[in-house]
Amino acid sequence: MKQLLVFVLFAALFCWLMFSPVYKHVLLIRQAILQQEVDYLLEVGASGRYGYIDDAMIDESRNRLSQRGFQPSLLQYEVDSTTGADPRTPAAPLPRGVGIKLAIRYPYESLLDIDRLIGIEPPAAGDTISAAGLKMSEYVP
Repeated sequence: MKQLLVFVLFAALFCWLMFSPVYKHVLLIRQAILQQEVDYLLEVGASGRYGYIDDAMIDESRNRLSQRGFQPSLLQYEVDSTTGADPRTPAAPLPRGVGIKLAIRYPYESLLDIDRLIGIEPPAAGDTISAAGLKMSEYVP
């Protein structure tokens, strides 16, 4: 009986040791992809040509991220400005010097459930990984 218990505990620990780094790597890659997308959207949206991040840009971003394995319906975008003005309106772009804030959130999707094998609680179902950034608008009317 002791041998069976030792085998089960060893098997669980062995599975965690083998697969946990892979899941952590996937989590790090997802975080990096989200941050890259935030940086790209801010670079385009805050450029001298636009001065806003509208719904069409966000839809294109969802499509790009879906090609990388993200589910578009689970992506949450938060766009704000440092002055409180609406940064999503193409008709009223933010002038030069006003900051555009962007955050993208995505759920963990039970990615870290394997950690339960060694007694570590995974993130709650509503927890998300996120990437955020701030860039000053360069738009000059």
